[in-house]
Amino acid sequence: MEPWNKRFLQSVFLPGGAILLGAYLLLGPGKINPSVYGVRFFYFAVFIAALVLAWRFHTTRIFLSAVVLLLAHHALEFFTQGHITPSGPGRIAFETIALLLPLNFILLAFFPERGYQGRSLFWFLALLFFESVLLAAVARPDQPAPELLHASPLASMHWRLPQPALLFFVIALIYLLVRMVRFQKPTIIGMFWSLIAIWLGLNAGGIGKLGSEYFGVAALILASSIVENSYSLAYRDELTGLSSRRAFNDALLRLKPPYAVAAVDIDHFKNINDTYGHDVGDQVLRMVASKLARVGGGGDPFRVGGEEFRLNIESSTFRVRSGDERRKIERPSDRRFQRKKREAPRLSANSSTTLSVTVSIGIGESQSKLSSDEIINQADKALYRAKRSGRNRVETGIPEKKMLGFGSKKPRQP
Repeated sequence: MEPWNKRFLQSVFLPGGAILLGAYLLLGPGKINPSVYGVRFFYFAVFIAALVLAWRFHTTRIFLSAVVLLLAHHALEFFTQGHITPSGPGRIAFETIALLLPLNFILLAFFPERGYQGRSLFWFLALLFFESVLLAAVARPDQPAPELLHASPLASMHWRLPQPALLFFVIALIYLLVRMVRFQKPTIIGMFWSLIAIWLGLNAGGIGKLGSEYFGVAALILASSIVENSYSLAYRDELTGLSSRRAFNDALLRLKPPYAVAAVDIDHFKNINDTYGHDVGDQVLRMVASKLARVGGGGDPFRVGGEEFRLNIESSTFRVRSGDERRKIERPSDRRFQRKKREAPRLSANSSTTLSVTVSIGIGESQSKLSSDEIINQADKALYRAKRSGRNRVETGIPEKKMLGFGSKKPRQP
C-alpha cells in the first residue's frame, strides 16, 4: 500500500473508528457491566465535554450534533418510560426519532462553520422546535402510528429499526462517506462514526444502560473530532493536505541517523502566480504535494511555506538516482500525468496555453556530530546551488558528491 493511502486510512479510522470499535468490543452481554451510576456519569461527562469543546472552538456543526443527540435520547427516555412496547407512544416516538436523526445529520453536514450567529443557525433551531412539536403530536396515546413508520420487512433479521429509518441511515452514511473521502474534514469523519454509534444504540433499544452507553460513545466521538480538527489546523496544511512546518520541526527531533532531508522548491512559482493567477498556482501546489505524498522508502512530505516543501527520508541506502534510472522506475501513474500535463491546466476553455512545472531539490544528509539545523542548512545550500545551476535538478549538500540534473543521462562531474 502506498504511503498516502496509509495516511488517508489512518485519518479516516482514527480516532473515531477506533473508539467505536473499542466500544463495540467492550459493550454488550457478557462484557463489562458498569453500574448505572457509572454509565450516567460517563454519559453526562462526554456530552458536557463535547458541548464545551464545540462552543470553545466554534465548531457549530459538532455543537448542534451533540444537541440533537442529547434531545433525541432524552425524548426517547421520556416517551418510552424505560421500556419500548410493540405499540403505543413509546414505539411511535422510537420510530420517529430513528427517522429524524439521520436526516438531521445530513442537514448538519451542509451546515456552514460560521460561529453561533447567522440565519442558518436560526433556521436549524427552528427545525428542531418543529421536530419536537411533531414528535409530541404523533406520540400521543390516542394517536395511531402511521404505517410508514413501522413498516419493517427486515424484522426477520432482528433489526429493531423500521425499514424507512434504516434507509435514511444508509443514505446519511453514504452521503457522509462521500464528503469524508472528498474533503477529509475531521468533523465530518466524526459525524460518520458517531452516526454508526447511534445506529448501534437504537438497534439496542436506545434506552437503558446499553442505549445510554452507545449515545455516550457517539458524543465521545464528536468530542474527539474537535480535538482532531484542532490538531489538523495546527499540524496540517489545508490547501495540500500535507503536514505543516510545525509538524516538520517536531518530526525532525525524532529522526535518528541515518537520514536525509530534501528541500524541494517549485521553479518560477511566482511567475506562475503572476501569469496564470492564484487558482492555477493552488492547482500546481496540490499537484506537487500529491506526488510528494507518494514517496516511499520512509519519506515523509511537509509543506513548510509558499512553494517550499521538505522530505524527511529515513534510509541508510539513500542516494540520488541518475536520469536513466529514474525513467526505468517511473510509475505508470506519473507517465499518465505527464501526458495530461501537456493539455492542462488552461487559462480558459478557449485557451491553448499549457503549463510545465519543474522543481529543484537540495539534499542534506545526516553525518557524525551534525545537528538537525546544520543538516537543514546543508539542504538549503544545495537547493540554492540547484537554482543557480539552471533549476530542474537535484544537488546534494556535500559539494564533493556528484550533483545530478533531473534530465541528465550521465552524472555531471564536479
